[in-house]
Amino acid sequence: MITNRKAVALGDFDGMHLAHKTVATGAKNVIIYCVNNEFSLLQKSIFERRFENAVFADFEKIKNMSGEDFINDILIDELGAEMLLCGFNFRFGKNASMTALDLRKYLEPRDIWVRILEHLDYQGEPISSSRIRQCIQSGNIKEANDMLGYNFTYESKIIDGDKRGRTIGFPTINQKLPEGLVIPKFGVYESRTEIDGKMYKSFTNIGLRPSFQLKEPLSESHIFDYSGDLYNKTVRIELIGYIREEKKFSSINELKEQLENDKSSII
Repeated sequence: MITNRKAVALGDFDGMHLAHKTVATGAKNVIIYCVNNEFSLLQKSIFERRFENAVFADFEKIKNMSGEDFINDILIDELGAEMLLCGFNFRFGKNASMTALDLRKYLEPRDIWVRILEHLDYQGEPISSSRIRQCIQSGNIKEANDMLGYNFTYESKIIDGDKRGRTIGFPTINQKLPEGLVIPKFGVYESRTEIDGKMYKSFTNIGLRPSFQLKEPLSESHIFDYSGDLYNKTVRIELIGYIREEKKFSSINELKEQLENDKSSII
């Protein structure tokens, strides 16, 4: 019996949530084969750093392959799979014509093992990428984080802002939201900001800042106990909890008072 087979985990792995992890950790030294490279829950740049054994499919190459060609040309010839891991709802081949059970029936007579993982529940319902996206879009960031198994995270370069915050004691860093990432519900979040490997408490406003009427959503974070020039530096933000919706302020003093309240709710 072969006990140390080369294993390949199959899935879209958008965000690598807890249910995905049960698939990807089902064997030693598993190759994570991402069949669809549209990442809405975790940026590809972060994904690549966290999962160095990931292989990203050429979707244009595989989307019209028959199931048999995908198995033989990609899984066996290209990846050298001796064991396959996938979720119960995994489908593949042109028009998603084959199922996880078809994969097992096709390969096990050839002594290639196929392990099919059942769904993982959270609060009585299966964890899924679509469910996590809905939580993020509705501001239920804590539930999303519970299902992800980590805090919803993104990174981008610091861009130049209007510098209004520093005039009232709340300097901020401004970042565009990464393309393709699910956009969280507009509002203010408790957050953590990573700078040069160190995590800082912060709060982050995501949205159009109705007091100043931006044209596209922006991430704007005030970092506690930090001073320094971060312009043009790539910084990572983790969202912890939703604090409040965006609001339009009638004066700078009203804005400052609200920001003080936001900060005190975190400290």
